Amino acid sequence: MTTETTKSIFWQGVRDGAPFILVIIPFSTLFGVVATEAGLSVFETLTFSVLVIAGAAQFTAVELLRNDVPTVIVLISALAVNLRMAMYSASLTPYLGGARLWQRALAAYFTVDQTYACSIVKFEQSPDWTVGQRLTYFFAVAVPICPLWYAFTVVGAVIGSAIPEGLALDFAIPITFLAIIAPMLRTRAHVAAALVSVVAALVLAFLPYNLGLLAAGILAMMAGAEVERRAEQRAERRAEK
Repeated sequence: MTTETTKSIFWQGVRDGAPFILVIIPFSTLFGVVATEAGLSVFETLTFSVLVIAGAAQFTAVELLRNDVPTVIVLISALAVNLRMAMYSASLTPYLGGARLWQRALAAYFTVDQTYACSIVKFEQSPDWTVGQRLTYFFAVAVPICPLWYAFTVVGAVIGSAIPEGLALDFAIPITFLAIIAPMLRTRAHVAAALVSVVAALVLAFLPYNLGLLAAGILAMMAGAEVERRAEQRAERRAEK
């Protein structure tokens, strides 16, 4: 692997991650505002973002804490929201599993929606890349995303309630997830999981403590797995003929 190739792959990753800046800035700023409104200090808010680095889980935990939900429910809900990270890790293992332990640990920390979405597509398109090249691309995607997540969490925490309500920073949340999810709905299993999650979340919205979201996620994973299983069975039957 030449230096030129490494640099080229690095800048590919930076360019692919850069568009997410448009939503990462308001998203992280909004979290800073919400966290301080919930009673966290600026330092606690920054620590939360650095340690967890998972926007959806952070918003879920803070919102539940604001509503005086039992701590056990808060932890279970945040973990449930982040269950997708386990699936991300399993999906990335064939590509990054050969890396050194410290590299895999670092990759695990920076496995967020954006780094996964960009990397899994690029890895599938570039099967000849070495583990080192894949790691270069993966970490490069994080370069324009993660530092800004930390920085603007602090900005949001500092300015707090001074932000006018009319600014409507919360638009960043749905836009971020639409930008990530839409390109990845490539199979029937993906579409089935997405549809089941949406319908179940709406139907079960009456449940307390946002438990409807937890149930919707579980049902979506079950639906996707079942569609995938049936697709594999049909493929096997066709191969036998």
